[in-house]
Amino acid sequence: MTIAIRAARTSDIPAITRIYAHSVTHGTASFELEPPDETEMAHRMQQLLADNFPYLVAEETSTLCGYAYAGLYRARPAYRWTLEDSVYISPSMQRRGIGRALLATLIEGAEKLGFRQMIAVIGDSTRQAASIGLHEALGFRRVGTLQDVGLKHGRWLDTLLMQRALGDGTTAQPQDLAG
Repeated sequence: MTIAIRAARTSDIPAITRIYAHSVTHGTASFELEPPDETEMAHRMQQLLADNFPYLVAEETSTLCGYAYAGLYRARPAYRWTLEDSVYISPSMQRRGIGRALLATLIEGAEKLGFRQMIAVIGDSTRQAASIGLHEALGFRRVGTLQDVGLKHGRWLDTLLMQRALGDGTTAQPQDLAG
């Protein structure tokens, strides 16, 4: 199996929407209750790309099998060097290393853009062992759990926060503050 990672484009929206809709409808990784339509997913992608955030897809033999992106962790200016990652894989393609390839490439891209921290916000950590393992394998550490903060599929769900330094992390000022 050869997986190609590339920058996402608008023509990927139908496949991205299907992958995310399955996660929203059947899973607890996302706390959205209704899957957004293609128009909304295109709007979200355009916002991230317009702000120069990394947005990637994984393909196997021209079939889109997963995607990942990073956006600001919080909107306030002091957070401008901290990203939150999102990784979603088609159900039939999970456990094949696609998430790892996407997240590793996302981290590399974020470092090149000068970001200093990446946060993973993992919903329902009791059922997200694969996501937690993926993040741990790529250097994220657990930094806290918000207990019972979401209600989905009739269950109260927690959120696990994981964090990873990017590039120089906090050992040096970002480029626009240095010197």
